[in-house]
Amino acid sequence: MRCEPANSARGEVSATLGGQSVRLSVTLGALAQLEAHFGVRGFTALGQALTQMGAQDVCVVLSVLALDDLPPPETFSLSEAVAAIVAAVRAMTHD
Repeated sequence: MRCEPANSARGEVSATLGGQSVRLSVTLGALAQLEAHFGVRGFTALGQALTQMGAQDVCVVLSVLALDDLPPPETFSLSEAVAAIVAAVRAMTHD
């Protein structure tokens, strides 16, 4: 799985999922959508929810972070999806 900066000034990362390049970014709007999905308020509660994700949650997180169309979930692995999410979070924090 390949992840590299797409636009580091905006915290974007380019990840390859199912052979397709997809740009991901953790925006304020994305964080708000994820809080709503998990039924939590605040970054600490959201962080805890993200550590207990199921497969459906992983798909939701990817769709919220994606700036491009995602390939069908059956074309990429769970490890590819998680690596892409981690790369997007790291790009947001510039780690």
